[in-house]
Amino acid sequence: MIILGVDPGTIFTGFGIINYDKNYFTLITNGLIKLPSTKTIPQKLELIYDGLDKVMKTYKPDEFSIETAFYGKNVQSAMKIGYARGVSILAAVHNNIPASEYSPREVKKSIVGTGAASKEQVNYMIRTILNIKKDARMRFDESDALAIALCHAFRMKSPVKKSKDWKSFVEAFPERVIK
Repeated sequence: MIILGVDPGTIFTGFGIINYDKNYFTLITNGLIKLPSTKTIPQKLELIYDGLDKVMKTYKPDEFSIETAFYGKNVQSAMKIGYARGVSILAAVHNNIPASEYSPREVKKSIVGTGAASKEQVNYMIRTILNIKKDARMRFDESDALAIALCHAFRMKSPVKKSKDWKSFVEAFPERVIK
C-alpha cells in the first residue's frame, strides 16, 4: 500500500511517500514544494495544489495523510496553514484518495514514543525506520511528512478502538474490567 504524507506550510510544503507491505516500510520518495515569498497566498495555494496533484498522479498513492492544524500564538499563521491543509486535502479528494488527519502530538508519539519529541528526534527516527543514510539531505518538512505517512501506516496496522462511553468500553473490552 502506498501512503502519501503531507506537512502543509506556506513557505515549504513537505511530502513523503512510503510503501507499507506486511509490516515492512520502504521509502518511495520525499520532497518539498517551495513557495516563493514573492507570491500571494492564492498563488501559493495554487502551487501547493498543483504540486501535490502532480505527485499523486505520478505515484498513485492508495492513502493520504496530513497533519491537523496546530494553533500557536499567531492566528494569521494558523489560518494560512489551514488554507494549505485545505488545498492539500482537496487534491487528495480530486484524485479519489481517502484522507486521514493526525495531530502533531499523535504523529510524534507514534514515531518517537513521546508527543513532545523535537523535530531532530523525529528526523532521526524516520531515517532509522526507513533506513535513510545519515548524509542524505532531508529538511524537517520532509521528515515530518514521512512521519505523518508512517503514523497512518501504524494506525492502519493496529487501529485504535474508541468508545463513546464507559458502557460501550466495557462491552468492547470485557477482559480489561477487574471484578
